[in-house]
Amino acid sequence: MLATLLGLALVWATRRVLVWALIAAFFAVALKPLVDRLERRWVRHRALATLLVFVAAFVLLGALAAMIVLPLVDEVGRFADRAPELLREARAGRGPVGEALNRLRLREYANTHADQLQRYGSRLGQPAVGLVRGVLQTVAGLVTVIVLAYLMVLEAPKIIAGTLALVGDGGAERLRRVGRDSSRTITGYLSGNLLISVICGGLTFAVLFLTGAPFAAVIALLVAIADLIPLVGATLGAVIAARAGFLHSPTTGIIVLVFFVVYQQAENHLLQPVIMSWAVRLNPLTVLVSVLLAAELAGLVGALLAIPAAGIAQILLRESAPKGLRAVPSPATGTADPAAGDNAPELPRGGPGARAAGGRAPGTGGAPPPAGG
Repeated sequence: MLATLLGLALVWATRRVLVWALIAAFFAVALKPLVDRLERRWVRHRALATLLVFVAAFVLLGALAAMIVLPLVDEVGRFADRAPELLREARAGRGPVGEALNRLRLREYANTHADQLQRYGSRLGQPAVGLVRGVLQTVAGLVTVIVLAYLMVLEAPKIIAGTLALVGDGGAERLRRVGRDSSRTITGYLSGNLLISVICGGLTFAVLFLTGAPFAAVIALLVAIADLIPLVGATLGAVIAARAGFLHSPTTGIIVLVFFVVYQQAENHLLQPVIMSWAVRLNPLTVLVSVLLAAELAGLVGALLAIPAAGIAQILLRESAPKGLRAVPSPATGTADPAAGDNAPELPRGGPGARAAGGRAPGTGGAPPPAGG
């Protein structure tokens, strides 16, 4: 009991590093088949093959980030140029900002609570240290995950060989089967999730482009990235797209909202169950319950890893079950009911327990079968 308490305390104290290692293992399992294929066909050195795969992955992620960041930086620059003019108009009650403040009676509130707002403004700089610390921790976690995933993929053959040598020949085949099925589950989850996100982003781009909303490609890409999060991803994407639509015109915002209401129902009841059941081989109820439980326990990271974790748990349960429970005989095999006695139906010819004509029934000790048996 003391050892268990010490182990749980150690896990709790190092939970951040363990989460980083878990995320790194997730990406390592997903990228390992690409590295193995590249090493087997074109590059003979595993270190070089691993480096090429990781560089290609980061180039792709960098291109996606550039597609999002550069237009946003341009928009922020244009807003900064117009900020003094917008501020003057707001103070005078003119322009779109000033009219909105007048309609919402925010100018009156600002005038009557000027001292309170000034105190709040002086406190805004206090969380800056915490914000900088959070950014540095995020960057450190990202670098740690990348390095761990790279080393896991690089050392995967040695790790697998050493683990199989420890379990011996008896459990080696079962362990290989578990590892192979788990790798397929994670790869299938990533493929299915990316396919759903591509469908969501493509349909969002079509709706925004047809309604004339600005930056349709950037908003659609943000929606596709948000849709990677199970359950709440499409809702977050809907908030982003709807705000962009309402900034363009009320009609565009209403059209975008209606589209996302319809699409959310189609994704939850059609795309998600069909694609995930094909990719991960989990029924929709297991998918929903696993995501809800993992999100409650571990937040966003738990929601992202819930479906592959449920698939791996299903594989482990299947492998640890007794052999008689892994494959239930089909009713077509026609085994006799022991309680039926002499009235039990005959087994099919050539089936289990069948005997040749004129032979003796098995297990009777050489005695002839009873009449009518």
